[in-house]
Parts: sequence; structure tokens; C-alpha cells
Amino acid sequence: METGDMASSAHHAHGDTGLGELGDFLRSRRAAVDPVAAGMPDDGRLRRVPGLRREELAMLAHVSVDYIVRLEQGRTNRVSRTVLDALADALQLKPDERAYLFTVADVTQSAPTRRPSQSAAAPRLQRLLDLMTDVPAIVVNHRMDVLAWNRGGAGLLADFGALPPARRNMIWLTFLDESFRTLYADWPRAGKNCVATLRMEAGSRPDDRALNALVGELSVRDHDFRTWWATHQVRGPGQLVKTYNHPIAGAMDLDVQQFSVDTNPDQKLIVFTAEPDTESEKALQFLLQWSDTHVSAGREHGGVSTGA
Repeated sequence: METGDMASSAHHAHGDTGLGELGDFLRSRRAAVDPVAAGMPDDGRLRRVPGLRREELAMLAHVSVDYIVRLEQGRTNRVSRTVLDALADALQLKPDERAYLFTVADVTQSAPTRRPSQSAAAPRLQRLLDLMTDVPAIVVNHRMDVLAWNRGGAGLLADFGALPPARRNMIWLTFLDESFRTLYADWPRAGKNCVATLRMEAGSRPDDRALNALVGELSVRDHDFRTWWATHQVRGPGQLVKTYNHPIAGAMDLDVQQFSVDTNPDQKLIVFTAEPDTESEKALQFLLQWSDTHVSAGREHGGVSTGA
């Protein structure tokens, strides 16, 4: 792909705001529905594209075909809750997808204002992280910018203190930092989860310039991100189990849990734990002991030591 084409693709990827995003999401979910599973009879007509036809979605949702056309083309900005529920049922949306549909529809109608995102974690939150000596932990915002970390978090994931602030972003690192990418035993799964999480946030924040810039850069520079972003998969917060191949501690299966920060709703505390009495727990304990002497906590520069 030529540079100009890539830039155009990136613009489309992160320019999906408001009505355009609602229409794009409806089209992508319509294409993902199995017509037979949705109860559509085989009428013998050749299906040129996968999924439901517009008239089939209209019938299942009890609305007109013209209304579906106007929604998908971004030509209507008033969608009732009843219609959204009917569309979600007809499209067999999962809970996260249903929530996303309501989010992007509400954005087109009310464009709620948000408090500016905090660019740093509160000092008391950093103190809490420093006291969490038995688990790796980080604090991120909705864009997955890493705002604070403890020694275990830096030892497990990256030398955040040595990175420029603009590069302290979990999704940027996942796609564009080769050493970070190798931490994941199943990188495609991790990458797809990152994209789905970011898409979920982008739906409720179409005017977030930093988020749009991040999506644009990743779309231009990484083919996988560009491809997965176009699928419109979404994912909300949830517990995950990830396998890490750590260069010091080896393989570890870790539970990844997120906790909201009440004083800053834009921020989340993420902690990494291992099942008791497992090889992963032993590896994690070794990593934490190693981090005590090789990693700097908080916002200090230095991070993972390159010395003996």
C-alpha cells in the first residue's frame, strides 16, 4: 500500500465518529449474523455478501428498510431505546456489543461533555502502588496510557521510566514495540483484545484527539491493527488470563484484573496475580524479588537495570 493510501485508510479508521460510527457498526454486525441462525428461510436468492440483508434486519427489528438505510448511511440521529433494543436483538449482539451500540447512538444524539482526562495519577495512588510489593500493578487511563506503576509492574511489562511519556501506552507498545510484543505467548489474542478495548472507548469519546491520533498512527504503521480495527469488534472491562513469556522469569499464567479509581473515573488500577501453588506463582515471586533490586518504581527514570 502506498503511503497516501495508508494515510487515507488511517483517516477512515479513526474518523468514524458520531453517525458514521453508528452506521459502520450496524453494517459490520449485520454482516456477522448467520441468516439461517437468525431464522431466515433460504429463498434461493444469491447472497452477494455475508450476513443479513437490510430487508431481513428491518423485518427482524420491526422497522422499515428505509430506516435501516438511513441509519447505516448516517442520515438520522434520533434512535429510540426501543429501536436500539430491537436492533440489538436482531443482530444477536453480545453484552459488550449491545452496550457499545447504545453508547455510539447516545453520542450522536446528546454528545455529552466529559471532564478532561487526568494526565497523571494522584500521589496517594502512587503511594498505594509502592506499598503493593506482592503484585505487579499499573494505573492507566481510557487510552491505556500508563500513568503510574510499581516495581513489579515495571519488572513484568516494561521500563516505563526510561520511555518517553508519549510511548507509555500499552496498546502502542503491544503493536509497535517488538520486545514488548514477545511478552505475549498468544500475541494475536492480546492484539485483538487491545483493539476491541480501544474501539469500545473510542465509541464514547469521538472527540478525543489523543485517542484518534493513536488510532491513526497504529492504522498507518501496523497492518494487523488496521485490519482488526475495521472489524468493529468491541470489548468492555473484564477479567483475563494471559500467558507471559518473560525474559527473566519465564512463562507465567497471570490473572489480569481492573479496578476503577473512584476519585478519577477515567483511570483504572490493573493488577496481575497468579493462582496459588502453581509454577506461575513461583515464577511471579522470583520476578518480584528480582524487580526489588533491578527496577525503579513510580515515575523515576532508570527502570530495568542493564548492569550485572
